[in-house]
Amino acid sequence: MQINGVSAKTILDSRNEKTILVSIKTNVGEFSASSPSGKSTGKFEAKTYTKSLEGDIEKIKQLSDYFSDEIIERFDDLRKIEDIVGKQVGANTTFALESAVLKALAKEQKKEIWELINEKARKIPRFVGNCIGGGKHSSTERKPDFQEFLLIPNLKNAEENFERMKKVKKKTEEILRKEDGKFKGEKNDENAWMTHLTDKEVLDILRRENIPLGIDIASSGFYKRKHYVYENPKFKRDEKEQIEYISNLIKNFNLFYIEDPFEENDFESFAELRARFPDVLIVGDDLTTTNPDRLEKAIKMKSINAIIVKPNQIGSLMKVKEVCEIAKKKNIRLVFSHRSGETEESILADLAFGFQADFMKCGITGSGREVKIKRLIEIEENL
Repeated sequence: MQINGVSAKTILDSRNEKTILVSIKTNVGEFSASSPSGKSTGKFEAKTYTKSLEGDIEKIKQLSDYFSDEIIERFDDLRKIEDIVGKQVGANTTFALESAVLKALAKEQKKEIWELINEKARKIPRFVGNCIGGGKHSSTERKPDFQEFLLIPNLKNAEENFERMKKVKKKTEEILRKEDGKFKGEKNDENAWMTHLTDKEVLDILRRENIPLGIDIASSGFYKRKHYVYENPKFKRDEKEQIEYISNLIKNFNLFYIEDPFEENDFESFAELRARFPDVLIVGDDLTTTNPDRLEKAIKMKSINAIIVKPNQIGSLMKVKEVCEIAKKKNIRLVFSHRSGETEESILADLAFGFQADFMKCGITGSGREVKIKRLIEIEENL
């Protein structure tokens, strides 16, 4: 396959903020793909755009003719794309461009996108759905300090898991109307319910539903001057107190999945929590930022047994492949994840399935979320 031209423009994401859409012309037609945008970002993430979104659009225009000499025949040929763009554009732009290339290649070879990664893929990732939100993703004055309260059903197939999440989310709305006097049915950036309740009160509601639960604590967001500064209720915890607090939550609420329980440099506390709870998923996101070097360090220090993979976080699908290969060798679970600012792009499902992820985290309902869930259901039905 040959690329005869590349262009880009701005579109709006699910938060009504600007993101990038990249289009390519090839010998098999025209193809486009967009990139999501994160709000809760780790400081070790790749730069979203080199200087600005508009600057990246201009740079893509300048590079448009450089791709025509390259023949793209398989997934690993994305390296040729990355060699051309180098560091001239940011992570979002590279991800959107590479996604468009995969769409074109799949069309030319009459394959599904996931088949370009692994034709033998069979395992369907479990959904991780954000039901109630807090932290940076929510805008109520009083809110839970933790960023996401997650449902992780484990039924027969993807469709049943999707229906279960929707049912629990609906039931949760009814409970919040009774137990949170200020609840108005509002949703946050990720289409999760916004509440004024505390972290423990939210967990107490969700555990009534008899469904595996997780939390994304996103603790770097409230770590200040060597303390975790909680607002609801007001409390400061040092590193040791944080370990004890999270340990108690795991025990009391039978939590199965804990993401970013400590700030993004504290590999040691992650390791201590993992040693205490070998059967619980201790998940790195801000800690690891889909970065092979950060993952290698986390493995060496025994900090995690699961990693969030956000393809636009590292801005290279070749690096995503490397992260997946390292993780699989060391039995680290893969959690492919959306971002808070999403688009109607469904390729995350193909990537999660192609790389045989254990989980796919993409919300439960709403703009930019359901399209990914429905694509995974479609993949399973077509198998």
